[in-house]
Amino acid sequence: MTAVFNVALPVFAIILAGVLVRRGGLLGPASSEALNGFVYWIALPPLLFLAMARSGIRETLHWPFIGAFFGSALAVWLLAAAIGLVFYRARPAILTMQGANASFSNTAYVGIPLLSAAFGEAAIAPATLATVIMALAIGAQAAVLELIAHSGRGLGAALTTVGRAMLRNPILVAPIAGLAWSAIGLPLPRPIVTLFELTGAAAGPCALFAIGLFLGGAAGRLADGLAEVSWITILKLLVQPLVCYWMATALFPMDPFWTACAVILAALPTGALAFVVAQTYGTYEKRTSAVILVSTVVSIVPLAVLLAIYGPIFGSG
Repeated sequence: MTAVFNVALPVFAIILAGVLVRRGGLLGPASSEALNGFVYWIALPPLLFLAMARSGIRETLHWPFIGAFFGSALAVWLLAAAIGLVFYRARPAILTMQGANASFSNTAYVGIPLLSAAFGEAAIAPATLATVIMALAIGAQAAVLELIAHSGRGLGAALTTVGRAMLRNPILVAPIAGLAWSAIGLPLPRPIVTLFELTGAAAGPCALFAIGLFLGGAAGRLADGLAEVSWITILKLLVQPLVCYWMATALFPMDPFWTACAVILAALPTGALAFVVAQTYGTYEKRTSAVILVSTVVSIVPLAVLLAIYGPIFGSG
């Protein structure tokens, strides 16, 4: 239980501080957007770049981890879409977002600070790899929605729009640039390293506080659809980590440390980027914000359990 108190409680205390500040009116919606923008464009990219540049492509492209983490997300996405089709007769755009809500882990805003606090710098590589996987996954789902929304424009035009958006995505571009630098083999200039370390250090706490600000403003979005939100949350927080653990031990066996990271990352709440996609395409917005709210609050339980199990084994002390 020491890992729970030392890691989980401080992490969620920062989120709670953001909720209280937002609900108390000290900061408004504009502050949430500004802080999110700072994390997304300024703080996270240097952290991801350094993680990849220091790890190298051989250490980073951990194929069993990719198979288990992405495989569990894909399996849960398909399961959520099947439930939506059978029980809700939902149209394709809704099915896409149901799958996204049930499988898209908040690896960037919660996973990186949580794992780095729990396991130290060694956990940044798997957390960053998971973030890249999730960025690609959400990009693929945006591509599906783009095709649905502009089916009359043709496949090429829709894919071009999505491709341009992904090329401007700093969470995707920064780690790829880090891998490219590592492949070149040149040392990073010390002033650049110091700058990136200082900027990246702000990513964790600012991201957690930004989540709190968002949740504080979303508290009134649970008026209806709680049953739908509930089964999506169960898929995200319970089914996905169980599937990930099975895949990591049966289909893609790997080092126990990477297995622990994969399972914890799979148990994270739904990421805020799912709401960005929903809002962009005007699809499933209320349900998505409700899933983010509920899954973030409820995720305290499975994450605390996993940290209690893995923390004493791999904890950084």
